[in-house]
Amino acid sequence: MKRTIAVLALGLAMTVAGWAELTPGQKAPTFTAEASLAGKDFSFSLEKALAKGPVVVYFFPSAFTQGCDLEAHTFATDKDQFTAAGATIIGVSADSIQRLNAFSSAPSYCAGKFPVASDPHLKIATDYGLTAGQARPGMKDVRGVAIDHPFIERTTFVVGKDGKVVSIFSSAAQHISPEEHVARSLAVVQHLAGK
Repeated sequence: MKRTIAVLALGLAMTVAGWAELTPGQKAPTFTAEASLAGKDFSFSLEKALAKGPVVVYFFPSAFTQGCDLEAHTFATDKDQFTAAGATIIGVSADSIQRLNAFSSAPSYCAGKFPVASDPHLKIATDYGLTAGQARPGMKDVRGVAIDHPFIERTTFVVGKDGKVVSIFSSAAQHISPEEHVARSLAVVQHLAGK
């Protein structure tokens, strides 16, 4: 319990300038995006998801890359705990919907347990104050497929049911691992649920 409170306090206090324009307490930009769940396209609406409870909006550089694969697998493994806390998970990257269809259904990654949204023009990332770097020429994913899209910085936002940002976790600013993004966001949503 002490660890959960410490993690929550760290998340609430972390408002380092320069890595995200949004800070805890601000309204999270709403968005609707083409997304994939278990390999099927659909339209994800943050506004509709918030009507059910808090939402973990996590941005990741690219599907089928080591850290992103681990993060997606960890979210999938812990999905039932997020659901028990009343929270929805949505991953966002600049990957095409075709890449995300494969990623969302793969048992080693999202395993069909939560959706991932395509942000190819970086509109959502920009609205959340995030930057993106270009993939290096010739870069390939773990399957050997070329990566031809920008990499959004790994950042997780926990958005409360009221639409306000509760916590922000950044690999760049806080030097946390992909698994820590999952653990910290789970601690926050469990705290919000009073668990």
